[in-house]
Amino acid sequence: MHAALRIAYTRRKNMTAGPRTIVRDRSAASPESSPSRILAIDYGRKRIGLALSDELQLTAQPLTVMKRLNRRDDLGRLRAICRTRGVARILVGHPLHMSGEAGEMAKEAARFAARLRKELGIEVDLVDERLTSWEAAQMMAETGSSSQRKESSLDDVAAAIFLREYLERRRGRLQPAAGEKE
Repeated sequence: MHAALRIAYTRRKNMTAGPRTIVRDRSAASPESSPSRILAIDYGRKRIGLALSDELQLTAQPLTVMKRLNRRDDLGRLRAICRTRGVARILVGHPLHMSGEAGEMAKEAARFAARLRKELGIEVDLVDERLTSWEAAQMMAETGSSSQRKESSLDDVAAAIFLREYLERRRGRLQPAAGEKE
């Protein structure tokens, strides 16, 4: 009986002797890779709403609304944001019709996403953004924040909404939207 107690004690001692390691799932990220952010873009002809995830890709926050200047300047500003913020993936809102069909703006957003992929060399995905502008307006009205945004748009909030939904789907809380690539 004393030998059994000694073995149990030895095992317990060996188990707690070293420092505890905390293992976090980084969605199959390699140990060498650093945490990275996801930038969501609510594309428009006059404005581009931007939202950003945290480094662990758990939360989404509105970042800013960029007024469109021209293609070259817009890409340069987005490149600078991606560099300074550590962006590894970009989501571009795909404004499909309620029927799921792609209209002119959806095609324009797809061309913009392809241009970003080519120019910035960052992974770019299109995500369904149906009703995000409406949801952003509802959310701001409910929280009383709309008075603070009288002159500005809700494009960054809309981008944060579809980024949040994307992050939740990746964590398995929501099913992918029809036609959306994970």
